[in-house]
Amino acid sequence: MSAGPAPTPLTERFAAQSVIEELLALQHLVPPRSLPRRIFGASPLSDASSPWYKGALGEITVGRILAGLGPEWLVLHAVPVGSGWSDIDHVLVGPAGVFTLNTKNHAGQSIWVAGQTLMVSGTKQRHLYNSAHEAARASKLLSTATGTAVDVTGVLVIVEPRRLTIREKPRQVMVLTERQLLGSLQRRTAVLNPAQVQSIASAAMKARTWHTKPMPPANTDELQRRFAALRRLVGQARRRRVAWVLGAPAVGFLALTSAGPGAAILHALMNR
Repeated sequence: MSAGPAPTPLTERFAAQSVIEELLALQHLVPPRSLPRRIFGASPLSDASSPWYKGALGEITVGRILAGLGPEWLVLHAVPVGSGWSDIDHVLVGPAGVFTLNTKNHAGQSIWVAGQTLMVSGTKQRHLYNSAHEAARASKLLSTATGTAVDVTGVLVIVEPRRLTIREKPRQVMVLTERQLLGSLQRRTAVLNPAQVQSIASAAMKARTWHTKPMPPANTDELQRRFAALRRLVGQARRRRVAWVLGAPAVGFLALTSAGPGAAILHALMNR
C-alpha cells in the first residue's frame, strides 16, 4: 500500500506561502469586476481576502529582510505546525539562538506596548500572547525532536507602523519593526556553538518535527505566479483610483461621450 507523497521539505516553502494559499482560495470565490468597476479602480480583493493580501505582503517583506542573514543561519518560512492549518510565519536557527517570528502588517498604524498589553490604533490585540505561545510550542517540539532542551525566543515583527511606542518591554516577546529586525539579530551574542546549531537546524527542517500530518508537495511556482498576477491587478486598480482623484474624471467623460481621441485616452488609462 502506497505511503503517499513525501511531505514538502520545509526549506522549499516560501515566505507567506500559507497566507497566499488561503488568499487565493478566497479570491476564487470573488466574481470578476464589471467594466465600470475596473474603469474606476475598484479593488479586485473582497472584504474577506483583503486582510490575507495585506498579511502576505508583510510576510514577504520580512522574508526579504531575513535573506540578509549569513549562511550560518537556517531560515524557514510558513512552517505548518500542530494538526490543522496553523503555521509559524518564520523560524530562525543560528548562533544567536532559535527564534519564531510572528509578522503583522500594520502599515500606517500606531502601535503602543506596555508589558503584556499591545494596542493597534487604540484597539487591544492578542499579538503578544500569540507570539509567546508560538515560541513555547516551538521549544517543546524542537526539544522533543533533538532530545535536549531548546530555548526559543518569540519575536513580534510590526511592518511599516506609523509609530511604535514601547513604554514597558514585554517579558516573553521581542517587539520590533521590520527595519529593526536584521540589526537586532546580527548584534545578539552567540549562545549556540556550530554543533548545536546543526543539531537543531536538522530537526527544524523536518516537516514531521512540527506537524502530525505534514502537507504533500505544493506547486510553489504556480502559487507565486497566481499571487504575482493578483498583485498586478491590485496595483493597477490603485493607480486608476489615484488617476481619477488627480483629474481623470474629465478624461473619462470625454472617453465615454466620444469615439475619437477620448476613447484612446481611456484605453491608455485602463492599461496603466
